[in-house]
Amino acid sequence: MYEAFYGLKENPFSIQPDPDYLYFGRRHAYAYAMMEFGIKNKAGFTVISGEIGCGKTTLVRHLLNNLATDVTVGLVYNTHREIADLLEWIMLALGLPYEGMSKVALYDAFQRFLIEQYGLGKGVLLIIDEAQNLSPAALESLRMLSNINADKNQLIQIMLVGQPQLKGMLTRPDLLQFSQRVEADFHIKPFEASDVQNYIEHRLAVAGRKKPLFTPEACARIAETSQGVPRRINILCNTALVYGYSAEAKRIDLDLVEEVLSDKAEFGALSNPE
Repeated sequence: MYEAFYGLKENPFSIQPDPDYLYFGRRHAYAYAMMEFGIKNKAGFTVISGEIGCGKTTLVRHLLNNLATDVTVGLVYNTHREIADLLEWIMLALGLPYEGMSKVALYDAFQRFLIEQYGLGKGVLLIIDEAQNLSPAALESLRMLSNINADKNQLIQIMLVGQPQLKGMLTRPDLLQFSQRVEADFHIKPFEASDVQNYIEHRLAVAGRKKPLFTPEACARIAETSQGVPRRINILCNTALVYGYSAEAKRIDLDLVEEVLSDKAEFGALSNPE
């Protein structure tokens, strides 16, 4: 609703993962470098963890858009604790038949697929999003699948992406064999305060706005309130733009941001009840 008023071609602060808007702060750059390192160096397991709303899925989307053509990818994103054996979900993610097959038949078909891809000069990358939902039994099943290889060549690479609980789970004594297979890992923390203004300006520029819109003081307040979490920043900025449009404000200043925060605290559906 405010796009034309502020010279924007689209909403710059959508909370949907969009790699076109990816901002490489220092920590996100390191995380992406570890993703690339894991793939290029044929790491059996790569683990990327981070706080809720810190941009993990956006990084994955960016990675998928930039993978070489010699990598076959399967993405599993509907994980839950009741899954003890992921093989059916993996077959589904890779577009392979799985219904009505015994566990032995599934394993044989999966192994044949990996060998076939290897013969074609392709690697297989399995990405599991929201991996903190997996049980220790499911992780152990992944470790066993990673044992499929051809001589010294790793036939499948597995990337786990999840919330901080994933990081904690992998330190369990009963998952020691699994954690010792992790060759690349990084935990994404929220933006530092100095990054938030750059992040806001970057998203505005991608959406078509070249002139400054949020004052430095407004950005500093958003950084403080959001604690540097990208999703929270987006929600605050989006609301501030709605308020600015309603007030016909040419810039988003500290007073307007304070009004947004005050109204959210008093009238927001997620505010603390009295």
